[in-house]
Amino acid sequence: MRCLRKLISFRLIVIGHLVAEAKFHSPALRFAAIFSAETTAIEWACQRAVDKWGPPAMQSEDFQFDSTEYYAASMGSALFKRLIAFRRLIDPTDLVRSKQQSNNWELEYKTSFESRVERPINIDPGYLTEAKVVLATMKDRDHRLYLGEGVYGEVTLYYQLPGDWVASRWTYPDYRIDGYHKFFTRCREYLRNCLQKRSPIS
Repeated sequence: MRCLRKLISFRLIVIGHLVAEAKFHSPALRFAAIFSAETTAIEWACQRAVDKWGPPAMQSEDFQFDSTEYYAASMGSALFKRLIAFRRLIDPTDLVRSKQQSNNWELEYKTSFESRVERPINIDPGYLTEAKVVLATMKDRDHRLYLGEGVYGEVTLYYQLPGDWVASRWTYPDYRIDGYHKFFTRCREYLRNCLQKRSPIS
């Protein structure tokens, strides 16, 4: 009987070690990639995002968006993209709501201002952790995970020591350029400083 009790106790200990403990994700840094042929549209979208998501931690220069002709039919030519990151950290699961909000802003701008193109502004929200850059999208692909309410998440870049952002086969061409990587490195440094200070999730 005593041997049986020891055996049962041993099995419980082993099982206990095999059960994974649930851990919550660390706060992430929210950012948005905003592009358009109209500078006024980019400024408008940045202000909308700041009004809703809080003050920016940093913004990039306006990058010339000429790595693909995919958006030419709906958005025109001579496009520019700006990256903006926000001070307040978020729970990564907030990405779904971020995408819904940015979709509403795109529609609001289109219906409020005259434009010569079908889609005058494109706003892609995402988040950054110390390990990766994640973008939200409404389109399903083999490398994207469904997050709910029509929104998918894509790991666009991942961080590899000693300090390089690495692209995957599906990474958008513009996210491969050095200027983007430098911006995301600054974002990563900001995030690390916030986490060390235990900055709260908004």
